[in-house]
Amino acid sequence: MALNITSLVNGRLNRIDFEYIIESSEDNAIIPPKDVSFTAPIKVKGYVDGSQGFIELTVNASIDYRGSCARCLGDVFGTFVLDFNRTVVPFGTLQNELNDDYVIVKGGVLDIDRLIVEELLLEFPSRLLCKEECAGFCSSCGANLNVEQCDCPKLK
Repeated sequence: MALNITSLVNGRLNRIDFEYIIESSEDNAIIPPKDVSFTAPIKVKGYVDGSQGFIELTVNASIDYRGSCARCLGDVFGTFVLDFNRTVVPFGTLQNELNDDYVIVKGGVLDIDRLIVEELLLEFPSRLLCKEECAGFCSSCGANLNVEQCDCPKLK
């Protein structure tokens, strides 16, 4: 979503709320990590606030996923929730515009989708577990230790 925040930059508005869905497309490819599939579009809610003398973007996004457990290869289903805030500054106001703490806005337009997809790819877990205490497979006989005991001697 390209959100025009010129009215916030000029001080005519204090806040802009938004709520929408991001569908994966050729223009906006949402590529999941290996062995993971996103099973629904990204649901996005948030606002841009300029009432404190600076402009701040607040985003809450969620996406449903399916993957495999890193220990037992069982199915893992869930919803990943992403919350973040960024300070928004107009282009040309910072000395170092490569600073990731700020979102640079050109022409008064804020590209929220790009920020969400970047943040999602950075924050999504690199390994999924079916449960925190997943025992995985026996390294000797291959038994799934979540459903059966094996008679292999325990390695020390």
